[in-house]
Amino acid sequence: MDRAHSTGLATSIVIGTGALWGFYWLPVRRLEDLSLPGAWGTLAIVTAALVLLTPFAIKGRRRLQKAHPLGVASIALGGVAFVLYSTGFVYGRVAIIILLFFLTPVWSTLIGRFIMGWPTPPLRIAAIAVGLAGLGLMLGAGGEFPLPQHTGEWLALLSGILWSIATTGMRHKADLEPLDASFVFAAGACIGAIVLAPVLGPVPAAMPVATALTAAGWAIATGALWWGASMAGLMWAAPRLEPARVGILLMAEVLIGTASAAVLAGEKLGPLELIGGVLVLSAGVLEVWPQRRNAPSQVS
Repeated sequence: MDRAHSTGLATSIVIGTGALWGFYWLPVRRLEDLSLPGAWGTLAIVTAALVLLTPFAIKGRRRLQKAHPLGVASIALGGVAFVLYSTGFVYGRVAIIILLFFLTPVWSTLIGRFIMGWPTPPLRIAAIAVGLAGLGLMLGAGGEFPLPQHTGEWLALLSGILWSIATTGMRHKADLEPLDASFVFAAGACIGAIVLAPVLGPVPAAMPVATALTAAGWAIATGALWWGASMAGLMWAAPRLEPARVGILLMAEVLIGTASAAVLAGEKLGPLELIGGVLVLSAGVLEVWPQRRNAPSQVS
């Protein structure tokens, strides 16, 4: 597959993944309703995904053994990041959680500049300023100091930072096949969820059989579709695109998630939060703009 076609396919997959994840809050909250609060619902989801992906990992065990340790660690860290993001939906409003995660272009640019030593064009500096301004407006819209006020907001903010670190590592060292990478992603997520779940709440009480079966069905379906199939696609696509661009293309999730939460859960943003959200999205546009206009010869 030539580079242009590979990049185009990767772009389409990331956009489709973002749109699908715009509905991810629905199964997470459904599991909460079924008495799996906090990170326990997410733990059920990622455990189901890990079990479903284990046969592929066994088949590809030699590839896993030969994979670069930093690449494997980066993919696993991505799983931890998504556990924090997933759990954030239990504690916060959907749109705010998504927008806080999508400050990833800001963190990716800072990582690229100060850790990787990449040049920082002026528009990327502007992206940082605009993104942080949007963050301040969203978090300070109620008159509070512009810092995360709730558990969900902190989880979402931290998840975006970890995802930026993870995608940077994936870009340079990930060398796994998509299904192998999805297994590592789910394994990292399981570890993260096992650590996080008891911190946020006690072990759930025993459920009636009917409730347990319903919860298992939701967990298996969500693990297969979101954490299995879509993550396999994303794990293939992410190393083929710049980390910042991955964050930009996943922004389809912002539109789908915000709209679905407004329609299905009655969650709407206030005026200042809307302005902050627009600034966050604008930061993403500024982040990717120099790559298209000033450096067309670079791999993107």
